[in-house]
Amino acid sequence: MQPAALEICAFHLVSCQIAERCGAVRVELCDNPIEGGTTPSYGMIRKVREMVAIRLYPILRPRSGNYYYSDEEFDILREDIRICRELGCDGISVGISKINAEIDTERLKKVVEWAGPMGVTCNRVFDCAPDPFRALEDIISCGCERLLTSGLQSAAPSAAPLLHQLVGQAGSRISIMPGAGVNSRNIAMLRQTTGAHEFHASARMTAPNPVTYINTAVNDYGNLYLADETEVTAMITALRSTS
Repeated sequence: MQPAALEICAFHLVSCQIAERCGAVRVELCDNPIEGGTTPSYGMIRKVREMVAIRLYPILRPRSGNYYYSDEEFDILREDIRICRELGCDGISVGISKINAEIDTERLKKVVEWAGPMGVTCNRVFDCAPDPFRALEDIISCGCERLLTSGLQSAAPSAAPLLHQLVGQAGSRISIMPGAGVNSRNIAMLRQTTGAHEFHASARMTAPNPVTYINTAVNDYGNLYLADETEVTAMITALRSTS
C-alpha cells in the first residue's frame, strides 16, 4: 500500500495552519462553503502561501452551480490560473463540463496546459457526469494528476464499491481521492475498502461569533467555518494506522 495522505478543504487562514500543524499534505483553498466552494480571493491565496509550506491548491470555480462555463467565465479561469502560478501555488482544483454534463476534454486539456508546471486536481465535476467510467478516462486523457470524487453520491462512504472500481480502473495513471462525508470514523474503512491512498475532508465546525453586539433582525451574517483540529488529528491518526 502507498502511504496514506490527507488533503484539507480550507475556508479560512486558520484552517490552513491547522492542516499543516496536524500533518495534512495539502490544502484545497476555497471560498463560499455553503455553495460548494468557489475561487478564493487574490489576497487570501497570497496570505495563505506566505503562512503555510504544505502544498496549496486553490479551487478555481468562478461561480457556484454547474460546471458548464461561458467563454467569459473560461477567460476568468485562465486569468486565475496565471495568478495562482505567480503566487507560488503548487496546483489548482478545477472542473469543466459540456452542456450534457460530460467532461469537456478540449477545455480541460487547455487548463492543464495553462497550469504547468502546477499540478491539476479534477474536482467534483466528475460526480455530475452521466458515465463515471468514461469520465475517468476523459480526465486521465487531459493530464490531471488526481480526481476528487464522492463516487457520485452525496458522501463518499456511501459509494465505497464504486470508488474501489475507479481505483482499479485508474491504476497508476491518476490518483482517486475520495471526498465528501469523510471523517475520523470512516476514513480507515474507506482506505481499506477502496484502495485509495489520498483522502479529502474539511473537518469543519462553526466558529463562535466574537462580536459583542449582534442585530438579530439581520439574517445574512452567515457563519465562519474552521477546521476542527481534534478531528483533523484523528483522521491523520486513523490513516497512519492503516499504512
